[in-house]
Amino acid sequence: MAIIDVIKYDGSPDVFAWKYPNHELGTWTQLIVNESQEAILYKGGQALDRYTAGRHTLSTANIPILNHIVNLPFGGDSPFTAEVWYVNKLHSLNIKWGTRAPLQLQDPKYQLFVKVRSFGQFGIQVDDARKFLGKLVGTLPEFNQETLTDYFRGVLMMNIHELISSYFVHRKISILEINAYISDISKHIQERVAPAFEEYGIRLLNFYVDSVNTPEDDPATIRLREALAKRAEMDIIGFTYQQERTFDTLGQAAKNEGGIQSDLMGAGIGLSMGYGVGGSIGGAVSRLADELQVEAYDKVCSKCHRENRQDASFCTGCGTSLAASGGTGRPAEVKCQACDEWMPRHTKFCPNCGDPYNPCPQCGADNQPEQTHCVECGQAMPVPCRHCGKAVPDEVNFCPHCGGETALTCSQCNLEVQPGQKFCVECGNKLT
Repeated sequence: MAIIDVIKYDGSPDVFAWKYPNHELGTWTQLIVNESQEAILYKGGQALDRYTAGRHTLSTANIPILNHIVNLPFGGDSPFTAEVWYVNKLHSLNIKWGTRAPLQLQDPKYQLFVKVRSFGQFGIQVDDARKFLGKLVGTLPEFNQETLTDYFRGVLMMNIHELISSYFVHRKISILEINAYISDISKHIQERVAPAFEEYGIRLLNFYVDSVNTPEDDPATIRLREALAKRAEMDIIGFTYQQERTFDTLGQAAKNEGGIQSDLMGAGIGLSMGYGVGGSIGGAVSRLADELQVEAYDKVCSKCHRENRQDASFCTGCGTSLAASGGTGRPAEVKCQACDEWMPRHTKFCPNCGDPYNPCPQCGADNQPEQTHCVECGQAMPVPCRHCGKAVPDEVNFCPHCGGETALTCSQCNLEVQPGQKFCVECGNKLT
C-alpha cells in the first residue's frame, strides 16, 4: 500500500457514475474532485459524506460519521475500508433517442394507414447525486449514457407514441404536415417525462423531436405522395380528377371502332354525363352529343317528317318504307319565310333579307318567331325563355340554360296562363 493514495477520475464525459475500484483507503488519502464532479463516500452501503470540487484528505478525523463506525483499537491512524463514487454533473445535451419500430397509425385526413417513426435528442444533468446513486446505479461499477438511455427508453417511447397519436387524432392533421408541430410536441413530451427523471435525481434540461416521418418504402405513403403530386399538377393546369377522367374516356371512345353512337354508349358517355362533369367539359360533351345526333339521325320521312337513322329502311314513326316514300336527309336549303328565297340550312340569318333563321326542331323548316307550330310539319316550336331569352321546348317546365321556370303564371294568384292571354281567368288580373 502506498503511503498516501490519490483518488481522482478523468474518464469519458458520457459516464455519469464511476466507482473507485480499491476499497482499502489509507490514512491521509487525497481525494481530488473536478469542477463538474461530485464524490460520495460509502461505508457498508450507507452514504456517509459528499465532496464538491477541490482536494480533500480522507481520515476518520474529518469524517464525523465514519469516526463512530470504524473501530480503531488504539485510536491511531489505520487504513479503513470504504467506497468512493464519482458522479458526473456536467450538462449532457446530446443523448440520442429513436423509435425502434414504426408506429402504425391511420392518417385522419386521408384515411390511410401509415407507419410513423420519430427520433431526436435530449439533455440531462445529475441534480441529486445521492438519489441518483441510490435509486438508479446500485451496485454497477459504471453507469454511462447508453445505460441511462436503455433505462428510460420505456417511459420515453410510451409518452412519445401517445402524444404523436393524439396530435394525429385530435388535431386532424396528416402525417405529411406533422413536422409543422414538432416544437409543440417536443415541449409537451418534456413536460410529461421530466417528473420521471426527477424521481431518480436527474434534471431534464431539454427535449427535442428532430423529425416525425414514414419509411421511404412504405406503400401507403408512396400512394399518398403520388396522389398529392397529381392533385397539385391538376391545380396548376386547371382541371379536376373527374374532368381528366372524362378526357381519357373521350380519347378511348375516339379510338374505338364502329359507329359513333355505339362508341359513345360503349364508353358510357351521354348527355347527362356531360352535364354532370360540369363547366367547360360538360358543355363540350353536350355539344359533341348534339352534333352526333344530327349526323346519326338525318333521314326524314316524307310522310310524317320523323327523323330516322341514316341506315334505317323504314320509318320508326309511321312504318312507311323510306326508300319507297323517297325519304331522304334534310334538305341542304330551306325557304325563308320572310322573303321566300332559299337559304343554306346551317346559316343563322337569311343572306337575302337578313331575317333570323328560326328552324323547326323536327323538319328544319324556317318559321316566324311568333309561330307556335311549324308551318311545314305542325311540330310545336320552341319558345323563348322569359328569363334568359334562349329557345326551349314547349313541354319543359324549367329552362335547361338558366334553370328558370318556363310556365307563365299570374303575378297575383300564380295561376298558369297561356301565351297571348291578356287577363287571368281566375282573378281577372291584367297580364303584362
